[in-house]
Amino acid sequence: MADLVRYREMLEDWNGRMNLVGPSAMAVFWSRHALDSAQLIRLAPDALTWADLGTGAGLPGLVLAILLKNREGAQVHLVESLAKRCRFLSEVVGELELPATVHNMRAEEGKIAVQMVTARAVAALPKLLGFAEPYLKRGARGLFLKGQAAESELAEARQGWRLDADLVHSLSDPDGRIVDIRSAKRGR
Repeated sequence: MADLVRYREMLEDWNGRMNLVGPSAMAVFWSRHALDSAQLIRLAPDALTWADLGTGAGLPGLVLAILLKNREGAQVHLVESLAKRCRFLSEVVGELELPATVHNMRAEEGKIAVQMVTARAVAALPKLLGFAEPYLKRGARGLFLKGQAAESELAEARQGWRLDADLVHSLSDPDGRIVDIRSAKRGR
């Protein structure tokens, strides 16, 4: 819990300098952002290796790394294309001694083999699947945090992808869903 508190403090401090999250985000950090991120662990309790695509301010990636901190073999890959955000992520990872690596690159360039790939507020599902494809091809399972448009995004994605996927209700938002992708292949 102390690491989550410190992460929130660092996020608030850095947010004043570089606008990492929207102005209202800090007021609902615990109930919306931290819980939204943390709930992924319950869906994959044995997963040790994660990639968070377009991690931004570290949601859900830094929260996952904090929760996995004392698990042997745990590693969270924080994939972010903007260097200024990577500086923030690196500061948090270093200060909290998290099992995480920051990658300053575009998501679709990833050559990282992980058990789980996740993203939050990155892109609509059809586009997000393209970003996640290199990870999914290596056998990763996808857990993508989505809002009320999750069902329509999933239906749209199925027009260009063969998916083994389900929608899971979010614990942090009654309208939110988690798209659980067990496999994804281009084409119908």
